Amino acid sequence: MTTSTGLLLADLTGVAVFAASGASAAVAKRLDLFGVAFVGFVAALGGGIFRDLVIDEVPPLAFADWRYAATAAITALAVFWLHPQLARLRTTVLVLDAAGLGLFTVTGTLKALDAGVPAVGACLIGMLTAIGGGLCRDLLTAEIPVVLRREIYALAALAGSVTVVLLYVTGQTGPAPLTAAVVLVFGLRLIALRRRWSAPVATLRPPRTGGADPRTDREW
Repeated sequence: MTTSTGLLLADLTGVAVFAASGASAAVAKRLDLFGVAFVGFVAALGGGIFRDLVIDEVPPLAFADWRYAATAAITALAVFWLHPQLARLRTTVLVLDAAGLGLFTVTGTLKALDAGVPAVGACLIGMLTAIGGGLCRDLLTAEIPVVLRREIYALAALAGSVTVVLLYVTGQTGPAPLTAAVVLVFGLRLIALRRRWSAPVATLRPPRTGGADPRTDREW
């Protein structure tokens, strides 16, 4: 199997995984059939569309290659009809989402590098490719995006992007090293979920009572 074929399969697998994640979120919000299919489509292909527009690959693969749209639509519709069975598989959905995060991180970073984007830019594009679909999914279903909450999500994708860039620079772009990068993102995400790791958040001081001056925070 050639590298291009492997990347295509990884891309389509990521599309299916994120389409299932988006459709599951839409079903939980009791959207209709079109709503479920639309959220699944956006969740699956939003990050890839962003990536292609940034690297000036137009039209984006989501529109130029029918296999992407078909994979997203079929997966979302399958989730709509099979959601009673999938509703009991929340852990499975989280595992699939972590797998999609790893796959999209690697393919997005590689495509940016192949397009001549410098290393730092490629890392950012790879991360945004991975989290873009989930960001759109959460916004469409009126949820605070996962990437803005305390969970280790975007950071796992960024770590994977940096790994891919280092492998690319050293000429290690075969299936085994890239699979290792996918596993790295996948493992970081699952371990963070398991151990409840989170990024730090700002601690707000409770408001003072009594005669405090809000400008100087001193008592009169």
